[in-house]
Amino acid sequence: MCAAASLEIRELRAIGDLAEAVRLQQRIWEFDDIDLIPLRMFVVATKIGGQALGAYKDGAMIAFCLCLPGLKPGGATYLHSHMLGVLPEYRNSGAGRQLKFRQREYALAQSVQLIEWTFDPLEIKNAFFNIERLGAIARRFVRDQYGTTSSRLHGGLPTDRLIAEWWIGNPRVSAARNGTARALPKHEASIAVPANIAEMRQHDPGQAREVQSSIGEQFERHFRRGLAVVRFERGPEAGVYLLAPWDSK
Repeated sequence: MCAAASLEIRELRAIGDLAEAVRLQQRIWEFDDIDLIPLRMFVVATKIGGQALGAYKDGAMIAFCLCLPGLKPGGATYLHSHMLGVLPEYRNSGAGRQLKFRQREYALAQSVQLIEWTFDPLEIKNAFFNIERLGAIARRFVRDQYGTTSSRLHGGLPTDRLIAEWWIGNPRVSAARNGTARALPKHEASIAVPANIAEMRQHDPGQAREVQSSIGEQFERHFRRGLAVVRFERGPEAGVYLLAPWDSK
């Protein structure tokens, strides 16, 4: 583990640096080659308005992130943060958070106000990071976004995903960055994810699939009501999504 202050964040442009990010991707997720984002996609992303960043410790890359430009219906632009990966031994180092806030600086410099990405709602640690540490919200759910992958981390389950919306100019995000309290509406609904879901995925995939399906149905029902995930609480028994009305303005 390393302290966040000892990390160096660099923008990746050279082929060798981008190739190292591809190698990290394989180490982190243990994908088969067919599921890897290839080097050429990293290269293209940096040529068309996207960005690749690396976090370095003592000269070695220990984390990376990749974003691409996106276009909404009606012509609004945003960044799609497609991948953020940190080597297992550095996952509590602050590298991911530093990379995301550097990505935010890049977006603001381009007059982009929204960064989006997908995340697995069963991953409690990632949910806490996205909602609490970054200040993202979520109000869309997609079933089996990427199809079944070769990563053992996915446990052979469908790749159901929440869409994180990171409204980077919103005071909510500034508060998350500064670690200050933020006023939010009282939540109207909650969704719990069992704390042992990772073990369940490995040892009882049938039960894990039932939990996944139930959670997906709850998200769909609450999102139809116009609610959004605005907070996330972690406890010894479960991680809990808290939902309330939310307006990006």
